[in-house]
Amino acid sequence: MLVVTTIKELTQVLARYRSTNQTIGFVPTMGALHAGHQSLFSAARERHDVVVVSIFVNPLQFGPGEDYETYPRQQSLDEQVAKESGCDVLFCPTVKEMYPSGYPQVVHVKQGADVMCGRSRPGHFDGVATVVLKLFSLIQPNEAFFGEKDAQQLAIIKQLVKEFFLPIIVTGCPTVREEDGLAKSSRNVNLTAEERRYAPVLYKALQKAKASRKRDTSVLVSDVLATLTSIPVGEIDYVEAYEYPSLKKVNEANALVIVALAYQFQKARLIDHIVIDFNN
Repeated sequence: MLVVTTIKELTQVLARYRSTNQTIGFVPTMGALHAGHQSLFSAARERHDVVVVSIFVNPLQFGPGEDYETYPRQQSLDEQVAKESGCDVLFCPTVKEMYPSGYPQVVHVKQGADVMCGRSRPGHFDGVATVVLKLFSLIQPNEAFFGEKDAQQLAIIKQLVKEFFLPIIVTGCPTVREEDGLAKSSRNVNLTAEERRYAPVLYKALQKAKASRKRDTSVLVSDVLATLTSIPVGEIDYVEAYEYPSLKKVNEANALVIVALAYQFQKARLIDHIVIDFNN
């Protein structure tokens, strides 16, 4: 596995692969790699000749008071995980490398960015879209792989690719969970022992709502909220329901609906969701 830190190195390496018409599967990450990331690497490995992974904690998608400084960083361990997972190229740029002139040009996301995580994290998806567009421009993959856990992000990136006419397939891969249902996340390491005991309640609340098959989205949200209020630590950020993937408001569900939540523990903000298909 090659580890590169500059755009010049990356361009040279990828040019060699392209000269022999090898396809490229790309997985963008912020590091602190876990089994969820490894499932994306495996999907890319199965479908492409070359697997490129990026590790970049993007400051533009963190707001004031968020966890940019405390976000888990474990470069040497991540390199080992990526290598053992069969990745070919690991791109680990600095902030200066990705934003050499600061932030003079930023993608502004209008559709789908003012709900769910976007409501409580204004500007977050502008930062996500900007860095993803930069990475797509640099790497020009045939296909990019994202976890379905970040369902709002996945919907926005698919729309980004469509709107900018990018010849890239965007593929979502299923959420990987712990045995007790907690979604794998780099932020889980910041949970206290007590918080970790209660964290699985997030997914249980969503499963309960899905099992109810209630079409009134306000009732679905209320049911999830009722379960979450039993958690004695942390606080609810949001519970919301929308059409998916349009992320448009819907009162009576008749197709795909996402019920999503965010929960703030002391040092870890966790997100999760379920999608209910009312066509089946």
